[in-house]
Formats: sequence, C-alpha cells, structure tokens
Amino acid sequence: MAAAIKETVSNLVNKIHGQPEDAPREPSAEEFQQLRQKYEAANQGHVFAFIDELKPLEKTLLFHQLANFDPTRINELADKALNPSQTHEESAASLEPLPDVATASILDSDPKDLQRWYDEGLQLVADNKVAVVLMAGGQGTRLGSSAPKGCFDIGLPSHKPLFQIQAERIVKLQQLAQKISGKPAVIPWYVMTSGPTRKPTEQFFEQHNYFGLDKSNVSIFEQGVLPCISNEGKIMLESKSKVAVAPDGNGGIYQALVTSGVREDMRARGIEHIHNYCVDNCLVKVADPVFIGFAASKKVDIATKVVRKRNATESVGLILQRNGKPDVVEYSEIDEATAEAVDPKQPDLLKFRAANIVNHYYSFKFFESIESWAHKMPHHVARKKIPCILAESGEFYKPEKPNGIKLEQFVFDVFPMTPLEKFACIEVRREDEFSPLKNARGTGVDDQDTSRQDIMSQGQRWIEKAGGVVVTDGEAVGVEVSPLISYGGEGLEFLQGREIKAPAVIEKEE
Repeated sequence: MAAAIKETVSNLVNKIHGQPEDAPREPSAEEFQQLRQKYEAANQGHVFAFIDELKPLEKTLLFHQLANFDPTRINELADKALNPSQTHEESAASLEPLPDVATASILDSDPKDLQRWYDEGLQLVADNKVAVVLMAGGQGTRLGSSAPKGCFDIGLPSHKPLFQIQAERIVKLQQLAQKISGKPAVIPWYVMTSGPTRKPTEQFFEQHNYFGLDKSNVSIFEQGVLPCISNEGKIMLESKSKVAVAPDGNGGIYQALVTSGVREDMRARGIEHIHNYCVDNCLVKVADPVFIGFAASKKVDIATKVVRKRNATESVGLILQRNGKPDVVEYSEIDEATAEAVDPKQPDLLKFRAANIVNHYYSFKFFESIESWAHKMPHHVARKKIPCILAESGEFYKPEKPNGIKLEQFVFDVFPMTPLEKFACIEVRREDEFSPLKNARGTGVDDQDTSRQDIMSQGQRWIEKAGGVVVTDGEAVGVEVSPLISYGGEGLEFLQGREIKAPAVIEKEE
C-alpha cells in the first residue's frame, strides 16, 4: 500500500492546489479499511466520522491526506507538546560565546584571509559544487499582499521584486565563476514554498522567464505540513473531508529536501556545499563565495552568518554555545545582566553579540545523514484559534480563544545536534548583508522603505568607493546598482569620475 500511495502523492498535491493533473487513484476497500484501523488503534478514528456522507472524490482525497501521516507519531508529538516534561531552567552560566577557533568577522579579519576565502569559494562555484536553498514559504500578508513574499516590489527605481534581485545575483556570480574557469558555471537554486505559495511562485517564475536563469537549474518544491491538534490531543478537521493542517515551520526544510527529491538532485549534480537563507532579506549575498570558502576551509558541517547586535536591548536571537553545544537563544531567554555583559577581551563590545539572521551553510555530507537526526528535532507549540468541524456533531466551530495547537520546527533546531568542532560562525556587516522585510509600510523598521533605502545606500557606497560622485537632492538618497552589473561592489571602475544624480539606477555599463 505504501508504494502505491507514494506514487500518487505528487498528483494529489497538484489536484488539491488546482493544477490540471490526473485525479488521484481511488483506494481499494482493503486499503481504506487498513488505514482506518491504523487511526482507530491510535485513538484518532474520529477523522473518519463523516465518511458515509462524502462523495467518492472527497473520500479519496481524505484517504491520501491521512495516508501521509503516522497517527502514532502524531500522538507522540501532541503528548510532548501538551504535556512538556518539567526541566530545571538553565542558568545564564551555561551560556558562552562560541570558541574563537570557530568564529571570524568580516569587520576585523585579515584582508588576506577574506581574499583567500573568496577565491576558494568562487573556485567551488566554478567547479559546480555549490547550490542554494531558499526558504520562501511566506505570504506578504503583513505587507498588504496575498502573493508570495518573494514577488514583492520594495519600490526600487527598477521595480525588481525580491525573487528577481536574488536570481540576478546568482546570474552574476555564475558569470564571475566562468571568468576564472573558462567553463559555464551552474548554481542550482532550490526554492522551498508552502502550500499556498507554491503555485503562485511557479507561475511568477514562468511569467518572468526564470529571471535569466536556466529553468532546468531552478527547482520549486514544497515544505511539509502537520495536522492541527486540539487541546485534548485530537487531530482537528477543517471540513468533513479534510484534516486541518499547518506548515511544519522552516525546520521542515530537512525532511522536505528528502521527500521532494532535492537531495537526490544535489547528489546527482555532485553538490558539496549549500547556502540556505530567507527570501525577505533584500541584501543577501546569494552563494557568497567568502562564506562558502570560509566554511569549506573550516571543514564544518554547519556555518552561520551573524550581524553584530546593536545594543543590549535589541530583540534578536543570538548564536552561542549552551551547555557546550552550538545553539540559538532567544532574547526573551536571556536576563538583563547576561544581555549587558561585555567581552573581557574587547570591553567596548557585548559578550553576546552574534545576532542570528537565518543565513546558513551546510555540507552535503551533513544532508546525507538527515534520516539519522531529523526525527530528534523538537517541535514547538503555537497555540491558535483554529476553525474546525466538531467530530461529535458535524457543526462548524469558530473559536473565540485558542482551541488547539500548530506544531512547527525551526531550522536552527539542528544546531545543538552538531558537534562544536563541526560548527562555525562568521560576522558580517549589517549594512551590507542584512535588511529583512517584516512589517507594513510606514513602520519605519524592517519595512519596504528601509529595504529599498538599504539597497540604495549600499549602491551609493559602492559607487563612491569606485571613484564616482553621487549628488543628492533633498531626501533623494542612494543609487540602485543592478546585480547584473555588480555582485558585491566589484566591476564599477567605469563609474570613476562620473557624477550621478540620486535617486538613480545603474543597469548597464555606459
């Protein structure tokens, strides 16, 4: 039965999301009965409460949806979430910065080291050993848009959406790599979406001809989902023929790499190094050669980029070691004294200053072992008001207070499972590499105006460093430099001595 179910999963997903695929295979009476018995044995048989009312297609869709879950495993997760074990709160004394041997900083590293890492990373790109995994499951709801966040136009003079900005950085980096090898360089781009964003993302890429990338090197796949659980530990129904589900969090990326076939594609291509990041960072250096070279030279399984915490009260998660293991600690977990502690070696800096920006490196070797550790990752609880069908009456219920939980994993949950000697961290300049788009316009913090201005200001710095002159008029500040012209500020010598009136966009050499 499992093999037959697996064959239909892809078509089922397409059917659910409205794609013109063949209808899913109707299960046999024996298959259906076996699945029902499995759920009843797990005390979750109520999901079949309305089976006699369903049309044949509805019954088939419910079968395939339920076949993708293990009710016994769901029970285990629900029990841990609803009845957490009592543990003693860890003291601040268990927290320490990562050891010096595992860290570096763009801000104060030897320029020779930076150049060496860049050269090594670019050579790995040229050798087709580098891939990129983008986490793009979110919608732009907070931004006033129902489209995937990657489709959002932050208001640049060129009006390029986030997807295009990042795609063009890949295009440019491939060109830079080809110059040193004389052969075409390919950086495969794997875009992880969620159920609601997959089809719009695919359509957006098709409409824009994959932003200059070869379609065969862009893979759009979908993260998994988990059933919503009632406060009593029961799987909840969205309708009489469908379980209520929610995305399994950005930590679901690891299982999705396996189930989607992405890992196999990487293996077939000979990929050895992977860059992973979030779509909302307009300044991200996609497949950054310095980052790749740094991590590869350290021979680590995981590396992460951080920016320097602005001050002791900034609400950011921190990369550090907890009980001798690499970890991310949220600002709410740290007391005031710990937050304000200074670095004994550099008293003008905070002791804990490595702010997490969800920008990671993985060795492919680490991905090879996903099956051995992914099931050990914890699930976090989000208590929500979840509209549902009441199994006992069949009535639709819209709660006024949280009536259930959604379970999710975080991408950094795997950090503590990584030996300290296989983990590294590099500090980068916030103004050059981190500008997240989180809030609605007018917020003044992490919104489309700050994202746009950060790109424009970066472009102005690049031009002025190359010897150009940027003339500003009132509030109009900055210049947009197309990624197709410069990946990281290089190649702008043609602007030396030129006067550019802001705001402006540089899209080609003139």
